[in-house]
Amino acid sequence: MHVISWGSLAWCALPVVLISIVYARWSGKASEVLLSAARMTLQLVAVGYVLVALFNNPSPWITVTVLTLMVGIASWIALRPVAHQRDYLKPALIALSCSAGLHLFISLFLVIGVETWYEPRVVIPLAGMYFANTMNAISLAAERYHSELKEGKPESAARLTAFQAAMIPQINSLLAVGLVSLPGMMTGQILSGVSPLIAVRYQIMIMTMVLGSGGCGAALLLWQLGRAYRQHPNNPTEIDQPRNTE
Repeated sequence: MHVISWGSLAWCALPVVLISIVYARWSGKASEVLLSAARMTLQLVAVGYVLVALFNNPSPWITVTVLTLMVGIASWIALRPVAHQRDYLKPALIALSCSAGLHLFISLFLVIGVETWYEPRVVIPLAGMYFANTMNAISLAAERYHSELKEGKPESAARLTAFQAAMIPQINSLLAVGLVSLPGMMTGQILSGVSPLIAVRYQIMIMTMVLGSGGCGAALLLWQLGRAYRQHPNNPTEIDQPRNTE
């Protein structure tokens, strides 16, 4: 396995600089790209040290704490497009934790067959992938649902449109994998010396679980929002427009 030195890693700043130049030339906020890249680097380096400590000292309590923090942060980030809708936070928390938790259980106990469920080396990377993809699905669903209702669409039509929008990245990734791209986990395993045939099995698990987690998360969120909408059609804290009477 090739080890990337910190000096060689510095070349990764080149694409960041190129995109920043485009932003600056087109009167955009180049600082947004630079700050995001710097934050990403600091976060990953910090997480690297934290994971080393967790892997060396596995604990169910620490693992549960980390997973709880991940759920909370992912739910908060998912609602950025509709940040003014504070009543969306609870449904997002429920949708993300239930959906990703279910598929994490399937992966750990039914597919991999782990003996120790709280083993950080296994549960945290898987949870991170499931939380991140479910977060994106929830974010797309919430934004599209809110937009459709503001345009006066019936709730059932808004729900369907929102769910379809949330599933576009999931379906596209299934169609493209193996033909257009090799996913990150599979690529990392191959680079580390794992047989491609073994890496394929893990990637199939990841892809199917991500599909289910994202789809179930979006559906659960939309079901909760639809229920609240029907119960409080004229409550401005639920939706910023009166209920469509069609």
